[in-house]
Amino acid sequence: MTDDRDELPVLVVDGSNFADFGGFAREFSRLLCHYTWRGNLDAFNDILRGGFGTPENGWVLRWLDSEKSRSALGHEATARRLEGLLTTCHPSNRSGIRARIANARRGEGPTLFDEIVEIIRIHGPGGDESEDGVLLELR
Repeated sequence: MTDDRDELPVLVVDGSNFADFGGFAREFSRLLCHYTWRGNLDAFNDILRGGFGTPENGWVLRWLDSEKSRSALGHEATARRLEGLLTTCHPSNRSGIRARIANARRGEGPTLFDEIVEIIRIHGPGGDESEDGVLLELR
């Protein structure tokens, strides 16, 4: 991977194009070739590894209007997503998810935006999977 961002392909997510997590999933999916991401964060992590139409050998993910996204994917959206997971998760995970829901409802803990950004950063400089070369630009 090159260190020169100017030589890397740039994929753009525009935060002004969505107001919720489903919208983010649709916005991100339009960047992919022949694949639709449906919002599973484990699958999002896999997509960033490559093989789903993202560029090989590093790329820039430029997130426009990221502050709007930070709000749209805040604690309220986090609680909604976790409530949905509660219905499908393994019974042994329910108490942990309930605790996370309670935190989100109090406006505490990481938000959905924070989780997404952290997953992206794992695939960039200093991350555990930095060899994927995904550089995040929040704008």
